[in-house]
Amino acid sequence: MKILAIDSSGLVASVAVVEDGVLIAEYTMNYKKTHSQTLLPMLEEVKKAISLDLSSIDAIAVAAGPGSFTGLRIGSATAKGLGLALDKPLIGVPTVDALAANLYDTGEDTLICPIMDARRQQVYTGMYRFANHNLETVKQQEALPIGELLEELNERGKTVIFLGDGVPVYKEMIQEQCKVPYSFAPAHLNRQRAGAVASLAETYYLEGKTETAAEHKPNYLRMSQAERERAARLEGEQKN
Repeated sequence: MKILAIDSSGLVASVAVVEDGVLIAEYTMNYKKTHSQTLLPMLEEVKKAISLDLSSIDAIAVAAGPGSFTGLRIGSATAKGLGLALDKPLIGVPTVDALAANLYDTGEDTLICPIMDARRQQVYTGMYRFANHNLETVKQQEALPIGELLEELNERGKTVIFLGDGVPVYKEMIQEQCKVPYSFAPAHLNRQRAGAVASLAETYYLEGKTETAAEHKPNYLRMSQAERERAARLEGEQKN
C-alpha cells in the first residue's frame, strides 16, 4: 500500500510518501513562502527524488482541518485535483490527530495536547494518549479559549506534553497557569508533518475510511473572520 500525504493546515507545508509502513520520502518546510508557492514544487521534487509514478499510489491523504483557512483550501484543492486526475480515493486526516501522532508511546498517564493558534486567544486543540501502543483520543479536536484548556488540563491532573504552533504564542501563559507537570515537544516533533498524516491514513485506509475527491471538504471547525463579520453585519441589519 502506497499513500501520498499533504499537510498545509498551518505554517508548515509538508509532502510525504509512505509505503507499507515505511516512510519513503518527506519534504517539510516552515518558512515565509505561501503554500500556493511551495506545495506543488515540493510534490514535484518528491516525485523526482524517488521516481514516483503517481498512478502507483493507492490513496491521497490530506490534513483535513482545522487550521489556516487558506492553507486548508490549498491542501484540499491540491488533493482533490490529484484525486480526480488519478481516480484515487482521498483520506481526510484530522489535523490535530496527526500532530498528536508525532509523539509515540508516551504512556497512558501522559496527555498529548497539540495547540494551534486560532487567534483571539483561542486554539485548535484536542487531548490524546497512547494505550497499548495505539493513539487514543481522550477529547476530540475543537476550538477553545486557551484559558479554558489550561483549566481543564489542571482538573484532569495528568502530565501534559504540548506541541504545535500555538506553543510559542501561549508559552508564557502555559508557564503561568499550568499546575500539572508539563513539557514542550522538541523541534523535530512539534509541527505538522505529512509523514504523520500518511501513517494515520494507512490505518484509516484499512478501516475503509476513504472518500471520493468530489466528496472531500475541509473541516474548519469555526467560521472564517470574513464569515463572522458578515454574520455580525446581518445581525446588525436585522436589529435595525
